[in-house]
Amino acid sequence: MLYTTIVAFWLASEIFLNRIFRSGPQEKQKADRKSLLWIWVTIMATLPLGSFVAEHTAAPFTSYAYFSKFGIAMIIMGMLFRFYSIYTLGHYFTVDVSIRDDHRIVQHGVYKYLRHPSYLGSLVSFVGNGIAMNNYIAFLITVLPVTAAFLYRMYIEEKVLINNFGEEYLQYKKHTWRLIPYVF
Repeated sequence: MLYTTIVAFWLASEIFLNRIFRSGPQEKQKADRKSLLWIWVTIMATLPLGSFVAEHTAAPFTSYAYFSKFGIAMIIMGMLFRFYSIYTLGHYFTVDVSIRDDHRIVQHGVYKYLRHPSYLGSLVSFVGNGIAMNNYIAFLITVLPVTAAFLYRMYIEEKVLINNFGEEYLQYKKHTWRLIPYVF
């Protein structure tokens, strides 16, 4: 019951963000290249499939009783980190890749260290979801395709930022991590 409630809230919050934070006509450039669509299609395909596999196959990570609760905690931590990242971006945040007329590169808060912290928050939630299902096959089904979709999105977003900010963004890239500090 707790897992279902958390996942329902997580999906509802993403739908809310998707409805509220779409770019409008004031945006200078929209270059999403269907990356938002790919993320949503991937999520909507892999979450139910992963859940089905978790219910119908015996491939647990562990028999430890609290393992799934750790996954639920990761879902919540990822959501909170994503919300904090969005809050830090302020009015520059949109769910589709776009540049506003007054756009600036945010380099404070978590953006001082990471270029895509909101995506990291989402991915932490997906890893948590995979752990909460306590099934390594379901984990792979849900985490790998979603990670690929987010990597595509980061590629598109960084191209747009380089095209718009040039050397300023290239300098920002030199002293920040794309997603995971000291790793990537």
